[in-house]
Amino acid sequence: MTSTEPPSVSPPIEFETERLRLRQWRASDHEPFAVLNADPRVMEYFPSTLTREHSDAGIDRWRTEIEERGWGLWAVEIQTTGAFIGFVGLQVPTAPLPFAPCVEVGWRLAHEHWHRGYATEAARGALRVGFERLGLPEIVSFTSVGNRRSRAVMERLGMEEAKETFEHPSVPEGSPLREHCLYRLTRERWTSG
Repeated sequence: MTSTEPPSVSPPIEFETERLRLRQWRASDHEPFAVLNADPRVMEYFPSTLTREHSDAGIDRWRTEIEERGWGLWAVEIQTTGAFIGFVGLQVPTAPLPFAPCVEVGWRLAHEHWHRGYATEAARGALRVGFERLGLPEIVSFTSVGNRRSRAVMERLGMEEAKETFEHPSVPEGSPLREHCLYRLTRERWTSG
């Protein structure tokens, strides 16, 4: 492990926010997650919707990362009903980004659960884990420049927008989604806020 690699913890972290539970993935999450990933509204700022195979592969990868590292992109459920609504969490991006290495906070929720503050609430919990339990010095988030909904979440989290945009290497050249904006939050800003 090099000094740039984020820490691992054991046992794997799971936690609750006021209304939500962020937990390890279960077999029962596959079907609703595939439906979420096939929804063009949810995937509007991604190059395409996902097939069931790609959706399942994401769950398998994130489950393994949580088992091995102790944290990652967690499945999110509503505490009162147990309903699966998507994912929120922390990950180390694999794409060769100009600001890597880094840890990203990200989210993807089913459309019927938008506009209730769930993404902000769960992402705030993930930031707390990143800064207070893992001791990360900085957490970033990024999206296509046109994705005002996700950018609004980043702003509500107290993240600061970087001055420059970048072209995401995993988005095809010529795509209107390729230009991305970057937001950052330092542990110092988090603790002072």
